[in-house]
Amino acid sequence: QVHLVESGGGLVQAGGSLRLSCAASGRTFSGYTMGWFRQAPGKEREFVATTNWISGNTYYANYADSVEGRFTISRDDAKNTVNLQMNTLKPEDTALYYCAATAKRGRITGTEGYDYWGQGTQVTVSS
Repeated sequence: QVHLVESGGGLVQAGGSLRLSCAASGRTFSGYTMGWFRQAPGKEREFVATTNWISGNTYYANYADSVEGRFTISRDDAKNTVNLQMNTLKPEDTALYYCAATAKRGRITGTEGYDYWGQGTQVTVSS
């Protein structure tokens, strides 16, 4: 049974930072494409960032335009974790943030491309 568990969400003022973590269990995720998505009330779930395997220990990071330069995705395959460092947060970043995983390779930004999902962690940014 594969499990993804997010943590690190909370309430922060605009301009502040948060670090989200996703702990994966049930199998090793080395080589897997791992992603972060978010969903605000009344909106569809949207892509935030992904890290996909290139070769060896090299992964490539991709970001949504709305978070490029502010968010950084990273992973530790030895610990089966993927993190999302979020800086210069804005009220429009407020959402439920989800971790996702798939064995498929490449820059996968659609929700349909992922096979495993966590339950989400809430991020609220006050103005």
